[in-house]
Amino acid sequence: MTAPTVILLAGGFGTRIKSLHPDLPKPLIPVNGRPFLDWNLRYWQQQGVSRAVLSLGHLADVAERYYAMHAPADMQIRTVTETIPLGTGGAVLFAAGQGLSDPFFVGNGDSLVLADLKPAMEWMRRGADGVIVGVEVPDASRYGTLAAGPDSRLIGFAEKRPGAGVINAGIYVFRQRVFEEFPDRQPLSMETDVFPALLKAGADLRVTSVRAPFLDIGTPDSLAQAEAFIQTHFA
Repeated sequence: MTAPTVILLAGGFGTRIKSLHPDLPKPLIPVNGRPFLDWNLRYWQQQGVSRAVLSLGHLADVAERYYAMHAPADMQIRTVTETIPLGTGGAVLFAAGQGLSDPFFVGNGDSLVLADLKPAMEWMRRGADGVIVGVEVPDASRYGTLAAGPDSRLIGFAEKRPGAGVINAGIYVFRQRVFEEFPDRQPLSMETDVFPALLKAGADLRVTSVRAPFLDIGTPDSLAQAEAFIQTHFA
């Protein structure tokens, strides 16, 4: 039986903060003396995941060298490197051949959502094809929001708008069978390509909404908050 596996998307260019750390891929920016991705991996270990596939792109060699020498204890790390930008959905599909567990997890390497994943796994035990973890935030203006029915079934994604909402936290749980419905093109976006295709194919996709500490390091302002976030939640 394959150990619980997460695909961590860590290949983006980090355009908005690239000038602050030009020689590092965004997830390897140091926070509290360690790469941000290390804290991400620690969260996944706390959720019972013991195997991570790092989907790399920009400055992939930096991450490959680091984790060849500094893999977390009790966690297996594998890396895959895209040669052209594949998008979030394309990166997930690219990692499909890495011996994933079934179900498997997907997360972003440049954000942390400290959510308990037990409610998501309960949907999977009930037979769902996939679950999106949504985070309730007071201001959703930077993000698209999730639209779900009364039975927590995913309806779709709403455009960015100010005000409170449930945003896509970038954490997914999937059965491997969903790969059969991924569009056959590149690049692929999870939100605008993959999920619409899965819904059209009749996949049973659910949303679990949580109130949980959330941080992404995609802007200078949010990166500046990372030290305090880690100190607070990883004491």
